[in-house]
Amino acid sequence: MDLSPTRLKELFPNPPAGLDVTSLDPDNVPIHIAAIMDGNGRWATARNLKRTEGHKAGIKGVRETITACNDLGVRYLTIYSFSTENWNRPALEVADLMGLFAKTMSAEVDGLDAEHVRIVTLGDISRLPKRTREIFDAAVQRTSGNDGMTLAIAVNYGSRQEIVDAAKAIAHEVRQGDLDPDLVDQDLFSKHLYTADMPDPDLLIRTSGEFRISNFLLWQIAYSEIYVTDTYWPDFDRYELLSAILSYQGRHRRFGRV
Repeated sequence: MDLSPTRLKELFPNPPAGLDVTSLDPDNVPIHIAAIMDGNGRWATARNLKRTEGHKAGIKGVRETITACNDLGVRYLTIYSFSTENWNRPALEVADLMGLFAKTMSAEVDGLDAEHVRIVTLGDISRLPKRTREIFDAAVQRTSGNDGMTLAIAVNYGSRQEIVDAAKAIAHEVRQGDLDPDLVDQDLFSKHLYTADMPDPDLLIRTSGEFRISNFLLWQIAYSEIYVTDTYWPDFDRYELLSAILSYQGRHRRFGRV
């Protein structure tokens, strides 16, 4: 992949002051980026708009992040779209979100497929409305053979539930006599998570300035680098993404070593 200074200037033509786009190290781009897309509601409230308008505005941030990650050679992008706790939001907001998910995926799947993006979902989508669930399933099936970046959409996702589900699956295999409990280790446990065929995130990004994990990829982010920006998700763009990656590249990942 061409990430020469000339190409980087083409990908990031109008950087804000102080952001040197050519300082990116092409050999140290994160393989897997995970994003907690926070701040849609506050973005809307600050503009005297309904919260649903913030969610609609957030679609731009999603699309630009997907494209920029693909341009930079990121192999996996996981976005936290809807948590198991989000069902506690007002029923009308949840219904609007489910409709927005369906509408957005229908509108975007052609472009994602053309960019060779493989779509997967993380979480229990059986609880989603029938139309939304069917559209997600169709997108997953349609792009399953693509060899480009993997876009993992965490929807009706909760990390604690994911861990419980993995423990139950392992316990069932042990009870059935298909697994020796002495063989259960971290690698085997990881293979029972929703992210079984994905590497752990190298970089976790959270927008809106909140310093919380919010029940997201608790097992997988054990050694992820964390980047928090005050920017609300609807305003998150490729330059914000580049800033996060440059911050990541300025760190020394020790994984417990000196």
